[in-house]
Amino acid sequence: MQTSLLNIKKGDKVLEIGTGSGFQASVLYHIGAKVYTIERQKKLFEKTEKFLHDLGFGNVRTLFGDGYEGAPRFAPFDKIIITAGAVEIPKKLIDQLKPNGLMVIPLGDESGVQKMLRITKNEDGSLTRENFGNYRFVPFLKGVNI
Repeated sequence: MQTSLLNIKKGDKVLEIGTGSGFQASVLYHIGAKVYTIERQKKLFEKTEKFLHDLGFGNVRTLFGDGYEGAPRFAPFDKIIITAGAVEIPKKLIDQLKPNGLMVIPLGDESGVQKMLRITKNEDGSLTRENFGNYRFVPFLKGVNI
């Protein structure tokens, strides 16, 4: 669902928050995106970075860090996908999104239910939100776990 909401075009520069197993990053890369992916869990990051390289996805840029901070060094991005349930839309990620860029984010309160939102950053910096139903994701956490 998240991938389809991004409307990926070949060459889109995409930031993924939450590398996990690397599956989502692999799918995005396979459909033509230039993928930058951030993982906050050090052991998972190391394992998945090696795994992606071994599978032939060495061009996926893997980053260890806090997803709330994004990847300002590589910004701006055409698309941002957040693969964990957030209680707020991180301003730093919006700042790293190009005008007319898309962000897909599960957003909700601490009850564990999130609304799947597609957010468009308009030319003037304002945001347009579209809701695509309820989901349950692991929580989007700040910081890193070494």
